[in-house]
Amino acid sequence: MNDCEDDRAAVRRIRAGDDSAYAELLARHRDRVFSFLLRLLGSPQDAEDVAQEAFVKAFSRLDSYDSARPFVSWLFAVAHHAALDFLRARRPAALSLDDPDGAPDLADSGPDAEAAAEAALDGRLIERLLAALPPLYREPLMLRHTQEMGISEIARVLSLPEGTVKVRLFRGRDMLKRKLSACGFGGEKF
Repeated sequence: MNDCEDDRAAVRRIRAGDDSAYAELLARHRDRVFSFLLRLLGSPQDAEDVAQEAFVKAFSRLDSYDSARPFVSWLFAVAHHAALDFLRARRPAALSLDDPDGAPDLADSGPDAEAAAEAALDGRLIERLLAALPPLYREPLMLRHTQEMGISEIARVLSLPEGTVKVRLFRGRDMLKRKLSACGFGGEKF
């Protein structure tokens, strides 16, 4: 059985009254949902709170899940909407690209350490630039590149037409390339 079939079987068991299947679905998808929400919200505490809320909403509305579609797409849509509700309820904090916190320790000065530090800084810069994008471009990029979802799956999660998803991915990548160029990097990484 693949993950999709395992999810469908767990949902059938829940609908038949088997409460242990909730734990199975939670264990299978908790990390991916948390990771998605962490990248979207930027705070581990907020991501944990919203992930918990998303799972509560998903499990309480399981009757609205269409088993003809992948459960994970439906779950990410619920998580996405929970994040939007959270963001609407509070004003997002300003993001500073000049924050020196978390810079790697360069005490070890070998070529491997320098390469590792450079890679860490590059990754951190990309994360910050991605976080600075408007949510309308950030969300599809995160689903595509961190969750490895296809266009149609992203469209279902975000409740958008596929063409809109493609446009937002293109524009989001273009914005990242321009921001990276402004920081002295070429756009070849994207």
